[in-house]
Amino acid sequence: MFDVLIIGAGIAGQTAAIYATRKQMKYLLVAKELGGQFLESGEILNYPGIIETTGFELKKIMEEQLEYNNIKPVEGVKITRLEEIKEGFRAYTDGGDKYDAKTVVIASGARPKRLGVPGEEKYLKKGVTYCSICDGPLFNGADVAVVGGGNSALEAVDFMKDIAKKIYLINNAAEFNAHEYLIENITALDNVDIINEADTTQILGDEMVSGLRYESDSKIHEIKVKGVIIEIGRTPNTDFLQGFVELNKRDYVVIDCQARTSRAGVYAAGDCTSGEEYQYVIAAGQGCIALLKASRYLAGRS
Repeated sequence: MFDVLIIGAGIAGQTAAIYATRKQMKYLLVAKELGGQFLESGEILNYPGIIETTGFELKKIMEEQLEYNNIKPVEGVKITRLEEIKEGFRAYTDGGDKYDAKTVVIASGARPKRLGVPGEEKYLKKGVTYCSICDGPLFNGADVAVVGGGNSALEAVDFMKDIAKKIYLINNAAEFNAHEYLIENITALDNVDIINEADTTQILGDEMVSGLRYESDSKIHEIKVKGVIIEIGRTPNTDFLQGFVELNKRDYVVIDCQARTSRAGVYAAGDCTSGEEYQYVIAAGQGCIALLKASRYLAGRS
């Protein structure tokens, strides 16, 4: 029986594990893969204390800190179900193992929705990104395409308006599904070319992204861009939580400001939660809060 089971080993889960170590708790950190969004990010310029790094480099730094704290994540583990038992909770894995813990910190993250078009995977981190705030400054003075028609896509355009030279906003619907104020702001920008009812069909390039093809009016069109920012939504990794804790209508874990879920003793942090602001520094902070609150919960039970 562990004091706390930490599910997910991105920056939220790793931070929780660091704090669990410092508090000398008996814990287990499990994940399908170590790294979370580190594996998706290119250049990172907005993490406090580190002027400039990349997802790969930050992943290495965190791994060194895990090693320094003698933290040994159990990788290759997918949690398929959680249930409450007499003394806490039981987690079931896809390999048939079971883990029991008095508290749980869920940091299972989320994954960007993919377009599924040729060139998308090939040019990932080579001009294709799913985070304008993370990677947008890389395209300073360049022409870029933003793919999507919701709030996240329009927010990406708003962020890029003073960075990129020209922005092509590729929306597969006839209208935007976004806040009215965002639509008003974006449609008033001189350096934004809005292309509605357009389906992205291919991302072009050599060593790096050089263009994008889309279909509109039954014709294939091609634009030259140095970057493609895909903002068509995210999918939280919360399938295993259905019926266990409250999820919102988009399947993110509902938490309060203390990282508490709807079930006592279960906390959540990072990109799987309902906060709607997904940044490394926020995920790390939530991972810290979740672990500290789990520790307080245990102290209150003893």
